[in-house]
Amino acid sequence: MDSPIPNTLRIFAPSESNLAAIVLDQGLNVLLLTAANAGNGVTTSAIALASELARSSHTSVLLMDASLSANSITRRLALQEQPGFMDLALPGQAPAIEECLVQVEGLSCDIMPVGVHPRHGERLDPQRLRNLFAQLGERYRFVVIDGEAVYASSDTLAISTQADGVALVVRGEETRWEVAQAAAQRLTQVGAKLIGGIFNARKYYMPKWVYDHL
Repeated sequence: MDSPIPNTLRIFAPSESNLAAIVLDQGLNVLLLTAANAGNGVTTSAIALASELARSSHTSVLLMDASLSANSITRRLALQEQPGFMDLALPGQAPAIEECLVQVEGLSCDIMPVGVHPRHGERLDPQRLRNLFAQLGERYRFVVIDGEAVYASSDTLAISTQADGVALVVRGEETRWEVAQAAAQRLTQVGAKLIGGIFNARKYYMPKWVYDHL
C-alpha cells in the first residue's frame, strides 16, 4: 500500500544524540524508542532515527508503530483500518506480514501501523514478540519501534525486553530529571538494554553554532 507523506512527517535531520551512529557501531537490529511520559516527542524522534538509519546505512528500515496515542504515526497517516503490529503480536489468526506494511512516498523506510486487533485484556507474549522480531529482522536491517511512554502502557516494557536496544526520549525543560531517571531504572529492571537517550526540543540560549564548537 502506498500513501503520500504529510507535512507532519517530513523529518530529515538526525537526532543530536547521534543515536544512529551508536546503533550502527553496535550492529543492533530492533530498536525501541520510548519516554517517561507522553508528549515528549517519541514519534518525531522515531521518524528521524529511521530516516537517518536508512540514509546512512543504505539498507532497508522498518518504522513500526506500537503506540495508541492520538498523535501516532498510524493516525497521522490515517491508517487506522490497516492491519499491523497488534494483529501480528497478539493471539489470534495473524495476517501475512506483507499485509501489514505500508510504503509512504517521501519516506525512505517502510511503515507498519499499530493495527486493528481488538484488545480484550491480552498481554503481549514475549515469545510471540521474539518470533515476530526475528521474522522482521530477515527482511529489514533495522526495525525502529515508536513506543508509548513507560508509565502509559505495559506493552512498552514487554517490547523493551525483546528489543536489541532501547532509547529514552527526554524533552528539554519539560521532563524532570527524577522522572526520566526512574523510567530508565524501570526499563533496566525488566531486562531492557538501554543504549542512550534523545534530548528533544532543546532550547539554545546562545547561537547553536557556539554550542557546536564548545
